[in-house]
Amino acid sequence: MPDSLPRIGHGLFFEEFTEGLPIETRARTITEADLVNFSGLSGDFNPMHTDAEYMKDSQFGARIAHGALVFSVATGLAYSTGVLERTVIAFLGFEMKLRAPVYIGDTIKVVASVSKRRAMPAAGGGIVTLEVKIVNQKGEAVQKGEWQIMVRSRDAVPPPSSDEAAAP
Repeated sequence: MPDSLPRIGHGLFFEEFTEGLPIETRARTITEADLVNFSGLSGDFNPMHTDAEYMKDSQFGARIAHGALVFSVATGLAYSTGVLERTVIAFLGFEMKLRAPVYIGDTIKVVASVSKRRAMPAAGGGIVTLEVKIVNQKGEAVQKGEWQIMVRSRDAVPPPSSDEAAAP
């Protein structure tokens, strides 16, 4: 585990992502507005997400959130921890299994840990594999899988600050 918390405005470097390092996010409640906005953004107007009457008599009993919506919120929650701030190079891939429905009013958070790491000096960092669970307010895993991210090494050239990037 790192010797200290992430620096303000700066996340963990590749070297600080040790196997077993736990990462847990704050929680966020999924709202009706989330479903409506995600339907509009994605074009997925499946009645399981948009039609309360249709879903009333279904096996779920009510509308459920899009799996991709839940995943998207989870990536935002993970980023908001600060561990990737200015050190993430790329989100390389993911494999997630959808285990349980998420309803309007459910509160989710991400519980993850570093399961693998591979240095890639030529790329200026390394690949970190996270074992990820998205859990609801009851502690039930609603999605489960792996994310792969590329993270900058401490010795790599830092990205320009927003002030430097704007300079002519």
